[in-house]
Amino acid sequence: MVLSDHNSRSSPTPRFCNSFANRIFSDVAGDITIIIDGVSFLLHKFPLVSQSGKIRKMVAEAKDPNLSKLELINFPGGHEAFELAAKFCYGMNFEIMAENVAHLHCAAKYLEMTEDYREENLITRTEAYLNEVVTQSLEKSVQVLCSCETILPLADHVGIIDKCVDAIAKNVCKEQLVAGLSRLECDSGPIDAKSRCLEWWIEDLSVLTIDLYQRIISVMVSKGIRQDSVIASIMHYAQTSLKGIGKSQIWNPARTTPVTVETGQRVIVETLVNLLPNEKSSLIPIVFLFGMLRMAIMVDSSLACRLALERRIAGRLEMVLLDDLLIPSVQTGDSLFDVDTIHRILVHFLQIIEQADDEDCGYESDGGIGSPSHGSLLKVGRLIDAYLAEIAPDPYLSFQKFIGMIEVLPDYARVIDDGLYRAVDIYLKAHPILTEHERKKICKFIDCEKLSQEACNHAAQNDRLPAHMGVRVLYFEQLRLKSAITGTSALSGYMSQKMGSSGAPSAAMSPRDTYAALRRENRDLKLEISRMRVRLSDLEKEQVCMKQGMMDKLGNGKTFLTSISRGIGKFGIFGGPTNGKQQKNGTGRKSRSSTRRRGYSLS
Repeated sequence: MVLSDHNSRSSPTPRFCNSFANRIFSDVAGDITIIIDGVSFLLHKFPLVSQSGKIRKMVAEAKDPNLSKLELINFPGGHEAFELAAKFCYGMNFEIMAENVAHLHCAAKYLEMTEDYREENLITRTEAYLNEVVTQSLEKSVQVLCSCETILPLADHVGIIDKCVDAIAKNVCKEQLVAGLSRLECDSGPIDAKSRCLEWWIEDLSVLTIDLYQRIISVMVSKGIRQDSVIASIMHYAQTSLKGIGKSQIWNPARTTPVTVETGQRVIVETLVNLLPNEKSSLIPIVFLFGMLRMAIMVDSSLACRLALERRIAGRLEMVLLDDLLIPSVQTGDSLFDVDTIHRILVHFLQIIEQADDEDCGYESDGGIGSPSHGSLLKVGRLIDAYLAEIAPDPYLSFQKFIGMIEVLPDYARVIDDGLYRAVDIYLKAHPILTEHERKKICKFIDCEKLSQEACNHAAQNDRLPAHMGVRVLYFEQLRLKSAITGTSALSGYMSQKMGSSGAPSAAMSPRDTYAALRRENRDLKLEISRMRVRLSDLEKEQVCMKQGMMDKLGNGKTFLTSISRGIGKFGIFGGPTNGKQQKNGTGRKSRSSTRRRGYSLS
């Protein structure tokens, strides 16, 4: 008979109505009360002591020969598990299921219901169910693990956790071998079909706690489970367990409402990052890595966790999209975007490029213009310029952070500086309070020789730039126009200059320094060739325009030489057009035109 504490206090003699013990020993009054977590069971000593070694010892060791009450402290599974164990002692039928076998097995261990007291005692019965039923089914193994959450230390101690974890890994391996052909069909088919092939066990594992999930994945990896299956499982678990984190986060620099973070969320993020395959694995979608990085920042995970994600992203930075880099900042009073994280990722990327160059054994291994490292660097350069233009309008973005993002990229990462010029122009417009010194400092990173014709035209009319910047732009524009007219090859001049200045290596230089110098020169030459290709494309466009203009001029009775001479006369060496209406006093810079192109500024 199960009685609560309230009933036992209000009634001095517990009643046996509807008690399972009353059905077996209806003519024998109960002689012992077992208390489990405040719930009382009025039972009989004989069926209990005949099968439970613990109760037998407690009764035998009691000083009172007429012991009538026992309290079992920290009973595994609570009073529900004890009731099932008591039913077993009374010989009553009940069903052992995946939902109760773990609690029942731990209760039997606690009560010491071994073969020493009865054949096929409760421990033997529960072990048989675990071995013959649970371990043969992945679904039942997961159900048992879920039921172990309240008795986890004891369930782990008696071996239930290890038994179920090994069974899950074994069943997955077995299915992976059997379903090899179908998996190949899924791999060659659409992505949706492939994901359906993996969902049969991934969905089941997503209901487990992070500790149990980690143990299962670790055993799976040790048994040789495919990496794509493990990654798919980790991604699904992350989407299930981290759903809703950061939805209340608003891009407000004041951060008046702090984001509440639970410790469990931080543990989940850090554990999942540790479970990811090695850093060189390309099977992990880059979008998922950025998603985990955002989660790691939101839950304030450890520095090691964030650096691990940043290194993974840096290894594949050339594949990243601009939207991926726009990570909102969670720091109080900081800019709208997390610029520091992107800066660290870029530093990691450059270290990887440098390391790849150092591992090259010979001069020929440095590769040509299309070498992977050079191509990746150029792609990242364009990506960072686009990122700079995107964050430049942020009024909270400090000058130091913006400059830091610009100067971290080497000069040879940009073939042309149009993207950098656009970002700087947007920043200057969004931050009009910058001093003249700061404007000069930020503009010194723009190489006027690497600006396209369109960018030069815009810069020549841009009054946000320092005065010397406009002079430099006009000067290099005149040199370019002169080269286009005379047919002088800038590449040949650059090559002759390099050949004349390089000469033989100094005898004092070590072989390693000599090789490094040659490699740098080779890299510069490759970059110059890339620049010349861009220049050639611009010149071809200009030539078409000039031919068209010549035909128009000839049609109006004007000669080609007359049109060229007038075109040259429009430019001075240190100034803009000689038209006095458009020239400013003392500066030689053009005034802003109403027809200025909008591709390089916010206006």
